Amino acid sequence: MPRLLSVNVGLPRDIEWRGQIVHTGIWKSAIPGRCRARRLNLDGDGQGDLAGHGGEHRAVFVYQIESYRFWQEQLRRADFSYGQFGENFTIEGLSDDVVCIGDRFQIGSAVFEVTQPRVTCYRVGIRLSEARMPALLTSSGRPGFYFRVLQEGDVGAGDEIVQVGSAADRMTVAEINALLYSPVHARDRLERALRIEALAAGWRESFEALLQSKAKSGNAGLVPQEAAHAAAPGFQALTVVQIDRECVDVVSLTLQGDPHVGLVQPLPGQYVVLRFRARTDGSMTFRSYSLSGPSSTQRYRISVKIEPHGEAGTFLSEHVRVGDVLDVSAPRGGFVLEMTDRPLLLLSAGIGITPVLAMLHALAAARFNGQVSWLHSSRDGEHHPFAAEVRCLLRSLGQARSYVCFSRPQAGDVPGRDFDFQGRLSLAVLTQLDIPHNAQVYLCGPNVFMTQMQGLLAELGLEPGRIRVELFNGGRTLTPGISSLPKRAPHRPLRDTEAGLAITFARSGVTAHWDPAAYGNLLELAEACDVPVRWSCRAGVCHNCESGLVAGRVVYGPLPLEPPSEGNILICCSQPASDLVVDL
Repeated sequence: MPRLLSVNVGLPRDIEWRGQIVHTGIWKSAIPGRCRARRLNLDGDGQGDLAGHGGEHRAVFVYQIESYRFWQEQLRRADFSYGQFGENFTIEGLSDDVVCIGDRFQIGSAVFEVTQPRVTCYRVGIRLSEARMPALLTSSGRPGFYFRVLQEGDVGAGDEIVQVGSAADRMTVAEINALLYSPVHARDRLERALRIEALAAGWRESFEALLQSKAKSGNAGLVPQEAAHAAAPGFQALTVVQIDRECVDVVSLTLQGDPHVGLVQPLPGQYVVLRFRARTDGSMTFRSYSLSGPSSTQRYRISVKIEPHGEAGTFLSEHVRVGDVLDVSAPRGGFVLEMTDRPLLLLSAGIGITPVLAMLHALAAARFNGQVSWLHSSRDGEHHPFAAEVRCLLRSLGQARSYVCFSRPQAGDVPGRDFDFQGRLSLAVLTQLDIPHNAQVYLCGPNVFMTQMQGLLAELGLEPGRIRVELFNGGRTLTPGISSLPKRAPHRPLRDTEAGLAITFARSGVTAHWDPAAYGNLLELAEACDVPVRWSCRAGVCHNCESGLVAGRVVYGPLPLEPPSEGNILICCSQPASDLVVDL
């Protein structure tokens, strides 16, 4: 008969790790006597990162003594104690290859249901002083599993574990774990997993993404949105065939390749990386620019804001002429329009107009007949690019409206013709516009503007998951548990060797040099440069760090459990094999 050997709890604490403070609840200790199991927690227990741990479907983490013995032998260690793997229940029996998602058990006076395997992260590596542990737990088929509490009650060491129910569609914890993390994602097994009512929502979303994916490589169930549309590495020489001044500080370049070869057709909202020599020392400059025109396999249009003393904008506007050749990457990026039955809200400020303008071109080309709202904020008419182009596109759509705000209109700017409101977008303005609560939102502009807009849209009741955001400089970060990250602009590392392979983080505009004595992987170099990064496991499991490879080659050490999509890399476990340009 399976039984409960130990009940382990612990409240979150701050620990020092790699010069940073991590807030974590992975330190658990065995307690005497009985403990109350409640809907979200055991009494006396807590999680430090509620985005990745905890909640109704992850109320209690369970690990088996048999797996303890396995790891003691594999790692040649004899220093484990109950709670070492961060589990709340240390049990005897119920191995991961026997217990199924949806199985229900009574322990003491409480009743529990199995909801998902454990999702490992770097903190289990900290707890066990073994950085490889997230990958080892997942690849071994011994991740452990989570309970949700169906009936609150008291539990204690020595309680028997009595099965009181079974899932109709039976798949073990080990099978579910392998279905997501191994390279084999059989369609029939995905469909079978999705029939399990008790399966936690996050796993269900991953399996649905795998089922719907048409990608020939990578793991669609794990890849972040930023890297979801992988592009082939490398640059193509394109000729400047047209230059247009859009407003006082924006210039557009139309680029064309070999008409006999054609270009990769971009998705509306994507961008390209340009490589050119703007410096007197002859070194390369890399910049990312959204495609602002209609989707085409013959021509790309980029639109560049000319900043005072800006190196790239100044060079492209003052020195590039029709007939010049620029190196251009394939289109990339996850800020992509999805045609939907929902109302669409395209919301932009300043040069943030460019990707949503491409989306508007796509809607016009598709003769989209749904509701479209275009909201844009500029300083004044002289700084409002594409005004006539937008009005023309909106007229071609059946249910489209626009609302333009000028923060400082000039004397020649006419209300009702050039702009609709003087000032900035506010909650009062958005309320007046009666934005539908079920709208799909695409948002781009300066970081301060986007932060404010996300807050205002949340106040209006829009779901955060329906708000897509494009960040021009770098990208969003995911650093779970890190509680005190300074906000610094990306920069070269403090001790750049000035030698070795050149690693360029294209979106952040930083080039550094690889020093294998200082960095174990590309993630560590990016962190030394304060480049915005995403990660969780740091061991090639979770794919949160998956990023586009613009140019170059990498090698892996350790090998990821499943390779990323072709054209992407996992920066947490890769090292450069040549000069690199990474889409970060």
